[in-house]
Amino acid sequence: MARKFTTTVRLDGEDAAALKRARKDGIPASALIRQGLRVVAARYYRRRRPPTLGLFVSENPKLGDESELFKDLEE
Repeated sequence: MARKFTTTVRLDGEDAAALKRARKDGIPASALIRQGLRVVAARYYRRRRPPTLGLFVSENPKLGDESELFKDLEE
């Protein structure tokens, strides 16, 4: 396992409140901060593929159009 070290992070009130809400949902503050750091600092990593968010941009204007789903029922 990689060696971990400790650092201090100072948060604005809004960020601290968001961390508190995340803890209520069962997400540890440390995990949330690590995940956010990986996403934001992805271009600074070496020998590691940057993390992805699973988002993409589509140029298909029909993507997400539900009219195609139920066209058989309209007949």
